Amino acid sequence: MPDTATAPAVIFFDLDDTLLDDRAASDAGLRTLMDRLGHPDYNAARTLWEVQTEISFGAYIDGRMGLQEQRRERVRALAVQAGHSSVPDQACDDLYRQYLEAHSGAWQAFPDVAPALAELAQAGIGLGVITNGVEELQRQKLDRMGLTGHFRAVVCADTAGAGKPDPRIFHAAARQMGVDPQMCWHVGDQVHADALGAAAGGMRPLLVDRRGAHRDQQDVRVIGGLGDLVGLVTAPELR
Repeated sequence: MPDTATAPAVIFFDLDDTLLDDRAASDAGLRTLMDRLGHPDYNAARTLWEVQTEISFGAYIDGRMGLQEQRRERVRALAVQAGHSSVPDQACDDLYRQYLEAHSGAWQAFPDVAPALAELAQAGIGLGVITNGVEELQRQKLDRMGLTGHFRAVVCADTAGAGKPDPRIFHAAARQMGVDPQMCWHVGDQVHADALGAAAGGMRPLLVDRRGAHRDQQDVRVIGGLGDLVGLVTAPELR
């Protein structure tokens, strides 16, 4: 694992649930789908949506499923749970469009994001984004949140040719910033894609844990928010 006693030249961030409160946004989209489908049980719908998204979006990242196909698969799973045995492709596409409209209407950065990015830039740290999301959509998110200007590189799976945890996307991001991966930290909220992927790519991984999901982690540094990250970067022992 990369040296943990060296200040980074560059810090890369995951986007969803690291910079953007994707849980709140996906809740808005999910409740819209539930309303359209007549789904009565939020807890069941939330659990299914998370599991199906991991399966279907994972298949998309691995190249086993197209973008539109994985969206349809997720909508169909929820529709079946709501009692609809057959949903045509066009209906799935319309439902997912409504999901995205509600989702995008709820895009909001966590409160600690803008202040932390400003402080890191002031400290001379280069900033970038590495995300498995579709580039067009991810750039729209950054623009909506007013964060685009903070980042010199935005590297996305669909245009980088590989997605997290594949080391190639981390290497591609480091190349864009003109640094060795060993000089980079990566901050994300997922153990497999973010922490293990970053470590495999030669970067120092940090897990941001805003909801207490990673309390049992021992091999990866866990931070409660981006304010903690600023404290790590500016610690005297790293200077």
